[in-house]
Amino acid sequence: MSNTKDKVVIITGASSGIGEATAKELASKGAKLVLAARREGRLQQLQKEIEKNDGKAIYKVTDVTSHEQMEELAEYALKEFGKIDVLVNNAGVMPHSFLFKKKIEDWDKMIDVNIKGVLYGIAAVLPTMREQKSGHIINLSSVAGHVVGAGSTVYAGTKFAVRAISEGLRKEEAGNNIRSTIISPGAVTSELIESITDMDLKPGIEEIYKGAIDAESIARAIAFAIEQPSDVAINEMLIRPTHQER
Repeated sequence: MSNTKDKVVIITGASSGIGEATAKELASKGAKLVLAARREGRLQQLQKEIEKNDGKAIYKVTDVTSHEQMEELAEYALKEFGKIDVLVNNAGVMPHSFLFKKKIEDWDKMIDVNIKGVLYGIAAVLPTMREQKSGHIINLSSVAGHVVGAGSTVYAGTKFAVRAISEGLRKEEAGNNIRSTIISPGAVTSELIESITDMDLKPGIEEIYKGAIDAESIARAIAFAIEQPSDVAINEMLIRPTHQER
């Protein structure tokens, strides 16, 4: 029997890309899903597709930059399913730009979504997981959380932060049987590059993303980490397209 079956999994950023692919992958393994994103129409469509294939999914429109909404998401999961086994902190934005262009709004958005959103997710589920003495928090970082490129300075800073937060979480909660996993994708087919507003950078990044791997590749990695027995923690995975050098 799958070790994922009947686990209650919250997925942020579930309306597209890695979040959507992960939802489908975990549903096929019998997980009970709590889908979160801002676009209700996409969530409804995904829920229907999962249920059509005999999966179990509910959804709640959620903005990860709101601490209150993340708390409400966790409460909803507990109300409907009685527990929270896994949180996949997947929501993220990637508006690359050169620092001299002073795209302050883009910087603020990345900090709010990529860092605060991760922290709010952890804060929302941690009390329940500590009480259960079990749980698993999976945070999506990036290759940019390992290597800084020109134009990715602030984005990379947020993704380095995700890795630091994940490692600190691991050390703080290992004694409570709570696992922490960092997934760091390279170029993956998603809507991330659509958030880039610096037109000097966008063509080059679009060229790199022509060789992007499918979101399902990351979904399988997430499923692998969840599937392990409770005494095994997959702490970090770095996943690139084979041809990607950096």
